[in-house]
Amino acid sequence: MSFPRYENYKESGVEWLGEVPEHWKTASLRWISKRYSGGTPDKLNLEYWTDGTIPWLNSGAVNEPIITEPSAYISEEALLKSSAKWVPKGALVMALAGQGKTKGMVAQLAIKTTCNQSMAAIITTEEIEARFLYWWLVTNYQNIRNMAGGDLRDGLNLELLGNIPCPLLPYQEQQTIAAFLDRETAKIDALIAEQQRLIELLKEKRQSVISHAVTKGLNPNAPMKDSGIEWLGEVPEHWGLPKLKHFTRFAGGGTPSRDKLEYWNGDIPWISPKDMKVEIINSAAEYITQTGLENSSSSLRPSGQVLMVVRSGILKHTIPVAITEVPVALNQDMKALSFTDGSCLNLFFMRWIQGLNAFLLLAWAKQGATVESIEHTYLAETVIPLPPIFEQQTIVAFLERETAKLDTLTTEAKTAITLLQERRTALISAAVTGKIDVRGLVSAKAEIEAETAPC
Repeated sequence: MSFPRYENYKESGVEWLGEVPEHWKTASLRWISKRYSGGTPDKLNLEYWTDGTIPWLNSGAVNEPIITEPSAYISEEALLKSSAKWVPKGALVMALAGQGKTKGMVAQLAIKTTCNQSMAAIITTEEIEARFLYWWLVTNYQNIRNMAGGDLRDGLNLELLGNIPCPLLPYQEQQTIAAFLDRETAKIDALIAEQQRLIELLKEKRQSVISHAVTKGLNPNAPMKDSGIEWLGEVPEHWGLPKLKHFTRFAGGGTPSRDKLEYWNGDIPWISPKDMKVEIINSAAEYITQTGLENSSSSLRPSGQVLMVVRSGILKHTIPVAITEVPVALNQDMKALSFTDGSCLNLFFMRWIQGLNAFLLLAWAKQGATVESIEHTYLAETVIPLPPIFEQQTIVAFLERETAKLDTLTTEAKTAITLLQERRTALISAAVTGKIDVRGLVSAKAEIEAETAPC
């Protein structure tokens, strides 16, 4: 859909804005808002945090565009004896610091609350509508972060926020733009949510197809037997049930000294958990030299081996597994598995882990470890249902076809999400900078009031 433009434009003199409609003005945020930060009551004083009635926010709360629930509750005494301050309903809050993408994110309050010192409350004057300002700050997220060193650890502060340039236009026009963006972004967000649900359904379908094939086979009429393992249930009667240790070699890895420059930037792929985002490994984020390999506890693993993450935070929810197409070295958080008697195909074993991921996470988890780990003993003692090689080949070929179809649909859904997100970003930017004229699209005052976010 194309949108009309304003009749006349002028240079704003503001880099963030560029050309603006002729009747628009600009002002720094310090002149059109009141800004202050909050505080955190003493965490060691449990009375401040027990049975409190006063809502309180930490900077992570800005991950939701409209804040309807507090991060915690504090007591009356905690409020009196800290620098926490009340922030009115309808105000904006921005994260001054925080991990990852948090710094510079903004949200609007649907509740009256207090907040910590890493958040700035932004109370607008009569000249600017809070919801319009919200959308302006959203579209300038990266510009705002850049004021404090971009993606570096440097934090924002109230003085920097005061320097943010803002467009200043008739109040009713601000309302119209805000209502338009609330309505249009809600439509786009609904379409994105549909694609995300589709991706989840495709993921579940993929898991189900793999799980059934590697535990029940492809013949629905095959006689079955009890595997003796509660979470595995019945398997085809003619399948073997060997322990992994009886036909598998396990190899670990290590890290060459980071202090030795001659150990790094060689031509040997050095695989760590961060490389395990694909099913076939043929490259790595880091490479080591032959000297680095020889002076570490790692070893060169031939192509065709199964690689598995055995120590990483990712093991909280999945076991990454892949097959290497080239010789590689491993770090200490990885294992390479090779099958000694030809009774198991690498691809079949990879699919088996994928299909039974949730069960294996529980069965293999190392107890008492500070970082999620797979206990080698549990892994080695695992009973795996093994069909004859020719049947494994048939199952693997079937799964290659079926997962390829599902993966294609998933890729299409992800592409659709990317395009929708790009459209959302472009639409917000165009509206709040006056590159499109939406005044004729949201004209009725009742519609403006109905579609503006709660304040």
